[in-house]
Amino acid sequence: MEQTLQTGTTTVGVVVKDAVVMATERRVTMDHFIVHKDGKKLHQIDTHAAMTIAGLVGDAQVLVRYMKAELELYRLQRRVSMPIEAAATLLSNILNQSKFYPYMVQLLVGGYDKAPHLFSVDAAGGAVEDVYVSTGSGSPFVYGVLERDFRKDMPVDDAIEMVVRGITAAKQRDSASGGMIDVAVIDKKNGFRAVPEDEVMEIIRKLKLPL
Repeated sequence: MEQTLQTGTTTVGVVVKDAVVMATERRVTMDHFIVHKDGKKLHQIDTHAAMTIAGLVGDAQVLVRYMKAELELYRLQRRVSMPIEAAATLLSNILNQSKFYPYMVQLLVGGYDKAPHLFSVDAAGGAVEDVYVSTGSGSPFVYGVLERDFRKDMPVDDAIEMVVRGITAAKQRDSASGGMIDVAVIDKKNGFRAVPEDEVMEIIRKLKLPL
């Protein structure tokens, strides 16, 4: 029961020049209780694809396992990674098939095939491609930062700083968001690359952000 009731989070994804940057915080809550301080909400699902989760933990974790398995099977059978739009469509179909008993989740799927792509996928299976999106209880605070600072041609380093500022803003006002910030960059050259925690801490110190 604890696993199915854990809710509340902040996630964000942005498409910039030749890359996708995705980030989450780590707090996991159940109503007003902090259940876990180091929850994993940013997942690599293929060599050049990632997924963030928000909503009920049990539902989200099952969907991450489904996606990892399906994308790995596709890559092994066809010797090429599944396109990001196809991955988002697959996830959309899984969710839509259960819309009368829905997975209570908000998800982001992002990555790089011939270009960077980012999709938000809702509990009923709606999939929308966008250049930036945030989900979870802290998302309204992130959008204030994104609306002000986002540029389509911004360098990856600037985008990393922007999502760190956005998640930090959510942590200050949303009680369900907190803890360390996880950031990943997905591009053509390196595929999925998790930004080391010490680099994230250096950005926080550089920007003089509250922990």
